[in-house]
Amino acid sequence: MKVLIVCTNHETYPAKTSKTGLWLNELTHFYDVLAKRRIIMDFVSPLGGAIPVDERSLDLKDECNARYWEETSFREKLQNSFKPSDVVPNDYRLIYFAGGHGAMWDFPENTELQNLAKAIYEKNGMVTAIAHGVCALLNIRLSDGTSLIRDKYVTGYSNVEEALVSFVSEVPFYLEDKLKERGAHYTKAMIPFVEFIEMDERLITGQNSHSARKVATKAMEELFEK
Repeated sequence: MKVLIVCTNHETYPAKTSKTGLWLNELTHFYDVLAKRRIIMDFVSPLGGAIPVDERSLDLKDECNARYWEETSFREKLQNSFKPSDVVPNDYRLIYFAGGHGAMWDFPENTELQNLAKAIYEKNGMVTAIAHGVCALLNIRLSDGTSLIRDKYVTGYSNVEEALVSFVSEVPFYLEDKLKERGAHYTKAMIPFVEFIEMDERLITGQNSHSARKVATKAMEELFEK
């Protein structure tokens, strides 16, 4: 069994000078759960090649971040991600969209990524996403023309969390609002920045970076323990 992990290539904000990109623990915490099961994981990004890491997320006091950041094979995967056209969706049982603010620019309109997720889902695979990575699900349509997330229970980075990190002026949209506009049943934890996931059949979403390990654990339960 193989898993496809999708990360952003986008690293700039419209006005802020700081760089964005992937939020590191949304990748490492998920990756760690699957690595312990010896699952093969491939990285893909909209453009392929190097995946930028949001400098604010480079927390090496986080033991999991530090371990993978120092692992040569992991760093090589981050530098040499596949392009969507390199990927054969039938090879994968699960796709995971990692977040970081960068994803808001290069995930939602990317039809190649949408097609990969659709193909995996329609072959009885799972679609999973976390925080800002959930924006990848906004425009996925299934073969019958229906929206993947319409009438589904989902979570993702909340308006309150966006306001609390003071990035409201920078982001192209509020994810929570867009999910509701698309007809999803959006839910969130009562308190910002605590672990929270939502599951609706073969769709698992996590609210924020603290939820990555739980998304991975739940996905593994669904794939192996049922």
